[in-house]
Amino acid sequence: MVSLIVIFWMYVILFAVIGAMRGWARELLVSFSVILAIFIIALLQNFVPFIRNILAANGEVWFWVRSGLTGALVFFGYQSPNIPRLSANNKFARDRVQDILLGFFLGALNGYLIAGTMWFFLDNSGYPFVNIISAPQPGTTVFEATQRMMAMMPPQLLGASSAIYFAVALAFVFILVVFI
Repeated sequence: MVSLIVIFWMYVILFAVIGAMRGWARELLVSFSVILAIFIIALLQNFVPFIRNILAANGEVWFWVRSGLTGALVFFGYQSPNIPRLSANNKFARDRVQDILLGFFLGALNGYLIAGTMWFFLDNSGYPFVNIISAPQPGTTVFEATQRMMAMMPPQLLGASSAIYFAVALAFVFILVVFI
């Protein structure tokens, strides 16, 4: 059996390699799509009574709603540079070593954002897929490491406070300045 900590870091490394191949501008759009997903989930959870009272009470359904929304926005974040108008823009060119290195680091950030968000949702819903993925046993070192990592996952850092509003505002300002 493989620990979720190992899988998490494996995804961070995999997304870093993908980011180096894709370039920094494309990876930045994916980062913004994950921030937007966390923002939408925070809004739904805090301001929509149906979501707050009914869906959030059922861990498995709430896991699928949050991960489905995040997955859809990440998918469109990865696909948006394939739109002909955007792909013809020179800002998406990956021709220098700096672009590859920045893409590597932004890809690692995306791995942290995507895998960390999904893992947080899984942990927050109580690991509803016991036959497939099980929670670490309390009292073990893996459990303690998992609890420390959950405190540093993106939905915990951004969604639980007003930091998500600043992150969305910063993302929109960056898109207006750099891409438009």
